[in-house]
Amino acid sequence: MTISLLPPSFDELTQQAVHTFWHSRNSGIVHPSQESGRAAVVGGKNMDGFVEIVRAVATHCGLTGDAVHVRKSQVVLPGFFRATKNWDVLVIHEKRLLGVFEFKSQVGSFGNNFNNRSEEVIGSAADLWVAHHHGAYGGIPRSRSDVRDYSPALLNPVIQSDPRPPFLAWLMLLEECDASMRSVRCDEPHFPVFEEFRDASYARRYQILCERLVERQLYSAAALELTPTGEDSHRALSPATSIRNMFSEFAGRLLASMQAS
Repeated sequence: MTISLLPPSFDELTQQAVHTFWHSRNSGIVHPSQESGRAAVVGGKNMDGFVEIVRAVATHCGLTGDAVHVRKSQVVLPGFFRATKNWDVLVIHEKRLLGVFEFKSQVGSFGNNFNNRSEEVIGSAADLWVAHHHGAYGGIPRSRSDVRDYSPALLNPVIQSDPRPPFLAWLMLLEECDASMRSVRCDEPHFPVFEEFRDASYARRYQILCERLVERQLYSAAALELTPTGEDSHRALSPATSIRNMFSEFAGRLLASMQAS
């Protein structure tokens, strides 16, 4: 018997999410190509369709709908380097944090915003994991006085409060166009960049970012989906960085958590 990790409507929900993204953007007065850099990057309500995919996968795996939190006041988590951060979706079951999702998009302004997006995604993960390590999400938060001088800079097994980490996921929905797909020159005034970045397009840079976020265990899964300007279609550059892989990994983690609870 074949058991599907994802709901039968997964592909339809994903296409609808991309449609909602472009429809929401294009319903404004200003044409997408004329929007400011920040407006071209911040998804806001444009990414609501992807929020619904989290809900569909969670309920498919046996969670109730109230385990998925999407309201602005309900997606706040404490941090370690800062007081709090608002995420896009939290999945919490029996007071245990199971899933944390961040959805981003970028249309235009690739050169101005790629590094900003990279710094945000890396920093958010570092903040979450150290806070988790200190018991912020269901354990007993440790006082700073409990952290000894000999403790490693980030993680110390002595004070690990819960060895079962939440599933942390990041999705970038990127406009597929000439500007995002053509080669980009790197400035190298003092030291050479890593070879894989030389002449890489912004799409390829995002793919490398997603791969390494998972490789270095900053994220449980990271996805890059390309969508041509104004179209409902979408594609991944590799199976490992696809939205299908991200949600399959999430579903597997949820099912394992439900069995262990």
